[in-house]
Amino acid sequence: MNYDENNIFAKIIRKEIPCELVGENSTTIAFNDISPRAPIHILIIPKNNYLNYHDFISLAEKEELINLHQLINKIIKEKKLENDGYRLITNTGINGNQEVKHLHFHLLGGKNLGIMIN
Repeated sequence: MNYDENNIFAKIIRKEIPCELVGENSTTIAFNDISPRAPIHILIIPKNNYLNYHDFISLAEKEELINLHQLINKIIKEKKLENDGYRLITNTGINGNQEVKHLHFHLLGGKNLGIMIN
């Protein structure tokens, strides 16, 4: 599968589409989801072109790996999610229902999110 340079996240990274920025570092950006599924629903994405988690973990530089996780941790602390809990999800491929073929994590919180699947 080839990376689509015109996917919505690539356009957000290039600042062709606006977003409600939550956090950013040299290799990662985080912004509010435009269709939130919870009171807190933030998308965290690497700035480089990775299709999914497997692609990222296999090809990313150490700095990218660290920066992504540090930004997630920073947002968890800023939103005070560490005590009441949160859900961190990344979907991959057809069976994972990945809609946008650019690695992205959903950070959800602010209420009881229920069970994952029945």
